[in-house]
Amino acid sequence: MKLSFHGAARTVTGSKHIVHINNPRKKILLDCGMFQGMGKETFELNSNWGFEPSEIDYVIISHAHIDHIGLLPKLVKDGYNGKIYCTVPTQTLMELLLLDSAYIQEADIKYVNKRRNEQGKEPFDPLYTVEDVHDVLPLVETVDYNTWFRIDDGIELLYTDCGHILGSAAVNLKLKENDKEVRLTFSGDIGRYRDVLLRSPDVFPQADFIIMESTYGDKLHDLIAPAAEDLLHYIQDTCLKNKGKLIIPAFSLGRTQELLYMLNMLELERRLPALNYYVDSPLSIKITNAVKVHPECFNEHVQDMLKRDNDVFRFKGLQFIEDVEESKKLNFIKEPCVIISASGMAEAGRVKHHIANNIGDARNTILMVGYCEPNTLGGKLKKNPESVSIFGTQYNVRASIGIIDSMSAHADYEDLTQWLACQDARQVQKIFLVHGEYDVQEKFRNRLIRKGYRDVAIPNQHEMIGLGI
Repeated sequence: MKLSFHGAARTVTGSKHIVHINNPRKKILLDCGMFQGMGKETFELNSNWGFEPSEIDYVIISHAHIDHIGLLPKLVKDGYNGKIYCTVPTQTLMELLLLDSAYIQEADIKYVNKRRNEQGKEPFDPLYTVEDVHDVLPLVETVDYNTWFRIDDGIELLYTDCGHILGSAAVNLKLKENDKEVRLTFSGDIGRYRDVLLRSPDVFPQADFIIMESTYGDKLHDLIAPAAEDLLHYIQDTCLKNKGKLIIPAFSLGRTQELLYMLNMLELERRLPALNYYVDSPLSIKITNAVKVHPECFNEHVQDMLKRDNDVFRFKGLQFIEDVEESKKLNFIKEPCVIISASGMAEAGRVKHHIANNIGDARNTILMVGYCEPNTLGGKLKKNPESVSIFGTQYNVRASIGIIDSMSAHADYEDLTQWLACQDARQVQKIFLVHGEYDVQEKFRNRLIRKGYRDVAIPNQHEMIGLGI
């Protein structure tokens, strides 16, 4: 039995890992994520698999973030026709996110081809289209949490909650090769213990081999509790004191709902300033409505809140903006306000326009509330530059740049080691670290070795490693 790693290998996007079973010969693809924020290399990385899609027997998805599901339409387009397994909430979100991704592919390639046409070059095809997304959806089969599910004679799947986003799960597999059983766990992305909205990660069965994310393997987050206080501080400082606009790039899934929940909490405590609060993202609105359908994923505190407040994501002054023209009008508003808009890395979407229109005014604040790839606009802003390029135009950065790191949906090194605490390190033959930058992974590997895990590998892109069984 072997493993090969075709994404999120010494980087944090493009999650794709294959389990190669030799007898009987089968290939299982764990996640099918899109590379994001990798600069000029991004399109090339997403265009070349490093494996043959038609040779994959099964696909198992950990959660619905685009860097974990974003290439499913291309996989099917390029020859895969088997089942795609995921949790019920992940299925709910998958259609919304993949359709949005397809719209982006088509719009981006239209812009690129306009430039190529002017240069007399051949046009590119999009990675996939809306029609390709519709070919994916019939292949999806849902699996409940905490119930062993038999995929075939030699493959059993158990999903355990990972607390990262709605529907996120660790993939626990019992695999048979030559009548020998191997226990393999793939963490997907691990969430925070004591998360604002979601349940804490579950314990998971003893594993022989573990594929584990390591995004924040060298960091210790601030306490989650003060995040609402930090948010209130930025609102008061920017909107009340400076009479400016607070622009918050936020992922449509997860971060937007956390922000709305905290703002709602502040209103219930009668501390929320009387302002207009805009969510300017059609996808964020759709996902927020979808999240409400799955209250079973919320933690006990949110469950208690729902007994007193039937909509924990709504509060006075909140307005949802879907229409493009209404979005443009926000640029001409003079009074102080808060604008929450996608994308979280400020690399695409309406928020990029809001930043371009507001970054030159010292009264305003751009507030970053999540992880950003270094090459993205968000990543560059977090370094407090004197100027940035947006849509090919250079802008002087006069607005303040704020950061709330404690809102990360990714586990820090204490959360990661707590997730592993249910394991007997002596029985774990090998851990493979994925979904992290290499220098971070090296530090986390040393931490795990000190905790008794004797063999910790950091696979490279397209590397295949035998399990030695």
